[in-house]
Amino acid sequence: MTDLANRFDFVFFFDVTNGNPNGDPDAGNLPRLDPETNQGLVTDVCLKRKIRNYAELAKGGETGFGIYVQEGAILNEQHRKAYVAIRPDMEKVTKEKKLNPQSDEEMIKLRRFMCDNFFDVRTFGAVMSTGINCGQVRGPVQMTFARSVEPVVPLEISITRMAATNEKEKAENLTGDDERTENRTMGRKHIVPYGLYRSHGFISAKLAERTGFSETDLTFLWDALTNMFEHDRSAARGEMSARRLIAFKHDCALGKASAHVLFDRVTAGRLVDGEVRLPGDSRLDNLPPARSFKDYRIDIDMAGIPEGVEMLDLI
Repeated sequence: MTDLANRFDFVFFFDVTNGNPNGDPDAGNLPRLDPETNQGLVTDVCLKRKIRNYAELAKGGETGFGIYVQEGAILNEQHRKAYVAIRPDMEKVTKEKKLNPQSDEEMIKLRRFMCDNFFDVRTFGAVMSTGINCGQVRGPVQMTFARSVEPVVPLEISITRMAATNEKEKAENLTGDDERTENRTMGRKHIVPYGLYRSHGFISAKLAERTGFSETDLTFLWDALTNMFEHDRSAARGEMSARRLIAFKHDCALGKASAHVLFDRVTAGRLVDGEVRLPGDSRLDNLPPARSFKDYRIDIDMAGIPEGVEMLDLI
């Protein structure tokens, strides 16, 4: 695998139609919102989870593409694999509940094992000092919360289930005056009618040197961002789609421009009669809410882009 020699900064747009992109368990699973602006939010943790899930589907069983943070996994058992690999005393390793490296050299070997074998560790990093200590790894790839381009208004939809969970519930349903309530259980689901979300990402070539994140991993990351929603369908997320992935490639490891300067060149606005109106434009106040990606246009200002920076339009 070829070492990563370039810094990248990227902008990722995705949308949701009649779905809940990221429910908040502290708010009854309502779609996450910024209470001051009513813009929708999707956490970085949620986006990384989808990348991990895609990696499991696409690369499951391949050497170097294990997933460290799996649903239901015991993290210390993942750490134990590293000790088993580098220590000859297998019996002792498999019995002990707490383990610490015996030297700095051993710590380096433990971290290297975790990076070499788990895609998400060498990509996003991990804190692996939970009892069976494999240290900490700072990952070269980081993502921000995604924020909707415009405010969204979540809807609460009532639904019914035509079956009872148990005999007691069925008996309670039969006590009502309305015969239509037999075996009906009421429920609710929350949706965003439509929202276009924007997230920023950063890839450090210098941190990639430490974890072994390579050009091959980068290519796979672009693939995961492009296709991860295609394998994440559910009743709550029936229509989520990756819409644009715009990367800025620097011609060196440290970069040639600040990330925010490059991100400011990418704008998403409402398309009205062939004219783009950016968020905050008072003329948007009387427009009906957006209900399709066709209601928006994403523009990239390439005039005067800093020397040594190349724009890649990946979606």
